[in-house]
Amino acid sequence: MDKISCKEELTALRDSLEILGGKWKLQIMRYLSNRPTEENNFKKIKQGIPGISAKMLSKELKDLEINLLINRTVRDTKPLTVAYSITNYGKSVVPVTSMLVNWGLEHREKIIKNYN
Repeated sequence: MDKISCKEELTALRDSLEILGGKWKLQIMRYLSNRPTEENNFKKIKQGIPGISAKMLSKELKDLEINLLINRTVRDTKPLTVAYSITNYGKSVVPVTSMLVNWGLEHREKIIKNYN
């Protein structure tokens, strides 16, 4: 891979943060990546991510779908059901979330040790 400039790095970082940033998107991605074989409907996701509002979950799911990170599948049932799953492309974010989880656990431990 050719060496990229600092400006290109910062632009790529900004793009990544724009797509994945905020409080909820990576949590939604992590939730779905940990449940690849489950039927992940809106209500189940909302219950599984503490603190997220229905309005915010709806917005974030739409953003993730637009960016090809999740699939939204409407099932022809009565009533209609909608299921969400991570796409193959979305799975490329899993190592990022894993690294953030590990860093967060280590950081929490470090802070607790520092203040005890």
